[in-house]
Amino acid sequence: MSASILGSPSASAPHREAADAMQVEPAWKPLYRAAGAAALLSIAFTFVAVIVFIANPPPTTITAWFTLFQRNGLLGLINLDLLMLVIYVLMGLIYVALYGALRHGHEPVMALAALCGLVSIVTYIASNTGFNLLVLSGQYGAATTEAQRAAIRAAGQAMLAIWQGTAYDVSYVLGGVATLLVASVMLRSHLFGRVTAYVGLVLGVLMLVPATAGTFGLYLSLISLVPTVIWLALLAWRFFKLASPQQHITAAHTGT
Repeated sequence: MSASILGSPSASAPHREAADAMQVEPAWKPLYRAAGAAALLSIAFTFVAVIVFIANPPPTTITAWFTLFQRNGLLGLINLDLLMLVIYVLMGLIYVALYGALRHGHEPVMALAALCGLVSIVTYIASNTGFNLLVLSGQYGAATTEAQRAAIRAAGQAMLAIWQGTAYDVSYVLGGVATLLVASVMLRSHLFGRVTAYVGLVLGVLMLVPATAGTFGLYLSLISLVPTVIWLALLAWRFFKLASPQQHITAAHTGT
């Protein structure tokens, strides 16, 4: 990579750090604080989702899904990515905060990153059919004829197809593109540091392959959990620093 992308330890580095520090605007600090909290909550929800997935693997048939919803609606929703739905909503705060922090001198790229991120969130929400299946499970339990149950099973099968269909894949890839764009800007800014940027690049590359892309995609999605948690933790730490009450925030050193 060229020095213009990675940056260099030249004499202008202190000036760039000072310029980055001056870009921390007081009006954005409440949003930075909220984004830091959103990142920490996202980490917590990720761990809970993984624990639930291991302890109670999702059903493999639509009838088993209906049985699960009738037995424990909340567990059914969590198995259908309810916590991921919450995480995606929280990511909206994070994308806007990243735009606010990194837009100076990089506004076109950060605007594109924010757009990709927000479209990713909207398409993911559209792909999640957990509450649809919750309603269908109630109808399935109340059905009195086999014809009614067969129709509801067909509707439920369609909901499962939508859950991990085109909208899900588009959301997944757009999230990866947004992360890559943000990480590329971080490499040219001292607000977040090189480590955060490199972790974001790794995460973004892994997210370019949807979890639905066979066994390979599934393995990549599991591996991506590690850089996801690390990246969110680094973002939370930096957002809280940016939101601190001091007038000017010292920019992150290149090694943090």
